[in-house]
Amino acid sequence: MIAIIERILILCRKEFLAILKDPSSRIVLIVPVITQSILFGYAATFDLSNAPYAVLDQSRSAASTQVLNKLDSTGIFRRIANLDSQEQMREIIDSGEALVVLQFGPSFEQDLYAGRQADLQVILDARNSNSAGSAAAYITTIVGSFNEQWRQQMGAGGFPLSIVSRSWYNPNLETRWNFMPSLIASLAFLQTLMLSALSVAREREQGTFDQLLVTPMSPTEIMIGKAVPPIMIGLVQSSIVLLMTLFWFGVPFSGSIVMLYLGLMFFMISSVGIGLAISALSANMQQAMFYSFMLIMPLMLLSGLATPVRNMPMPIQILTYANPLRFAIDIVQRVYLEGVSILLLWHDLVPLFVIAIITLPWAAWLFRHRLV
Repeated sequence: MIAIIERILILCRKEFLAILKDPSSRIVLIVPVITQSILFGYAATFDLSNAPYAVLDQSRSAASTQVLNKLDSTGIFRRIANLDSQEQMREIIDSGEALVVLQFGPSFEQDLYAGRQADLQVILDARNSNSAGSAAAYITTIVGSFNEQWRQQMGAGGFPLSIVSRSWYNPNLETRWNFMPSLIASLAFLQTLMLSALSVAREREQGTFDQLLVTPMSPTEIMIGKAVPPIMIGLVQSSIVLLMTLFWFGVPFSGSIVMLYLGLMFFMISSVGIGLAISALSANMQQAMFYSFMLIMPLMLLSGLATPVRNMPMPIQILTYANPLRFAIDIVQRVYLEGVSILLLWHDLVPLFVIAIITLPWAAWLFRHRLV
């Protein structure tokens, strides 16, 4: 066991030297992640096309039904649940199933007919701040239309229906509060995938891979030695983005650092598994770079970084289950903004674990296959 560890450490040292010996390579590892953090942090935009919502209608009146019908007829809002208690409101927001929860009080219709102001409580999941802000704007427009119709119907003045809005996890609806935590995983993913994809391909192109194969190292040891440096570099880059998110952009951190890095470790391992599989399949660096660029753009687009996954067509949503970045973004956002325990994110950890146990043994098998 000691001999195995020593061999792996020697290979790790070799990999770090190959990556870091060139000054330009060191600059590429640090400067882009800082520049991209700033650019993406200031340039993030999102569109709203599918807004799932739940409703707690304690009045069960014709007036509340009229408001809900206006909401449903927009083609944007999709009712997913009719709630029975306020406890269910927190559950459905925390789980991410609903972007908006509406609550009508027991005396909603009576207040309208009595000429008193009737309140409609709107709870927004502001982890996706742009979507939440767009949803709030749509609801405000719908309420304005209802008020105009009610005044014409009853001949009353003023604004009979008023919105009482609350934004959870991002009270000021700042886009950076949603976007910058996502970059903790996204920007590190680019370098991690590229470094691991080029590792074996670089050895083949330089003619040193055959020398590596005749050493006492097994394919599994070679795979571990190739995997550890990209994982560590990815964690360092995630730390850089985390520090910039905290101290440059001032996004408050609500969770546990240990839980955050535990989730990132699962993510890095699965990402390196994909990269090593690409590297083992590639005959040279040109092929590895081509395969990597071919995968990076779809993986970024299907991660939920720019467009919420629920807005995508169902076949595309199914494809995202093979994308580790989708689950990493959800983990980072929920730990960072909500402060949830990693144990509550098992539905994100299990897919990452499955991706890792498929890609890493496959990469090791490809190493062994090359031996024959």
